[in-house]
Amino acid sequence: MVLNNIENLIEKYNNAETTLKEEAQLKAYFASDNVAAHLEHYKPMFQYFSQSKQEQYTKDVPLNTKKKTRLYQWISVAAVTVLMLGLSVPNLFGPTEKEKQEALLVYNQTMEAFNLISIGMNEGKTQLTSLALVSDNINEGVQQASRLGEFNTVTNKILKNK
Repeated sequence: MVLNNIENLIEKYNNAETTLKEEAQLKAYFASDNVAAHLEHYKPMFQYFSQSKQEQYTKDVPLNTKKKTRLYQWISVAAVTVLMLGLSVPNLFGPTEKEKQEALLVYNQTMEAFNLISIGMNEGKTQLTSLALVSDNINEGVQQASRLGEFNTVTNKILKNK
């Protein structure tokens, strides 16, 4: 009856369904000397759990009481200061109204120059279109002249044959 109960407890243990009281029963059974032969392979596992519970770490753990965060705090303060200066300095020492007006005047003059260049390019484009039309007409004239030459050769053959 006890062996049957232990086998049921092992099955529950493997399925992770045991309570702490049942696990204590299993540990006590495997700690004793009268373990069934077919359950012998569970004995080292439960002995290991018992031994590992008693182990303790005996080395000293050094505690560093010095704070090293001071450097990081100052770096963050410096970063915020640089950002604030980067945002405020251009507003304080930026261009004056006179410089802004001069820049606007230069911009307007540049735009006028670009407009003049654009007008000149557009006129050149229309002239190139006209030249393309003339070229097409010359090509048509050459084709018609070659037909006229063929007509002359045929006419000469007809007149010589008569």
